[in-house]
Amino acid sequence: MPTVTLRDKAGKSAGSVELAEEIFGIEPNVAVMHQVVTAQLAARRSGTQSTKTRAEVAGGGAKPYRQKGTGNARQGSISAPHYRGGGVALGPKPRSYAQRTPKKMKALALRSALSDRAADDKIIIVDTFGFDAPSTKAAVALLKDLGVEGKALVVMPEHGDAAWKAFRNIPDVHLITPGELNTYDVLVSDFVVFHADTVPSLPAAETKTEA
Repeated sequence: MPTVTLRDKAGKSAGSVELAEEIFGIEPNVAVMHQVVTAQLAARRSGTQSTKTRAEVAGGGAKPYRQKGTGNARQGSISAPHYRGGGVALGPKPRSYAQRTPKKMKALALRSALSDRAADDKIIIVDTFGFDAPSTKAAVALLKDLGVEGKALVVMPEHGDAAWKAFRNIPDVHLITPGELNTYDVLVSDFVVFHADTVPSLPAAETKTEA
């Protein structure tokens, strides 16, 4: 079972925490992580691109010139795609890029990402951040004491408290709550910092007990 040092608000050791083997100790499934991240990024696309067809372009109701006698090819409307300002043939229309991803696949991808970070000693757990008032300077100092370098994903118990306000102005820090934890954010972060109350664990129904 993976074990992580519990840190206090000064970044010093305050004991140890045993992590769930099924969440932080599995063999990462790269293929599933790739598929889930691809679906996440696809769902972020707005899909609002749009072009007008020849039926939607203004004007073009009358023939540009008579059918015969001009020496030119016959034309029915200046809204045809080959005319400048005409409609677009087979152009993009608003659509959703969302992909359906099974819940079990999302869960496996997240567990794989967390296990990958745990294997690299990139999981940090803090018993309390201890901010009485928001202080970005103190938050930067805490991350330095914790040995966090590069991008950090900080999992907070709730929005809007003093600690949240202290971390939110740091450019390389991304704040989320436990319910927002996802594969993409874990993989793009160099370190994942958990408040002790936000560390993922197995649901009670999945916990095995010996008789």
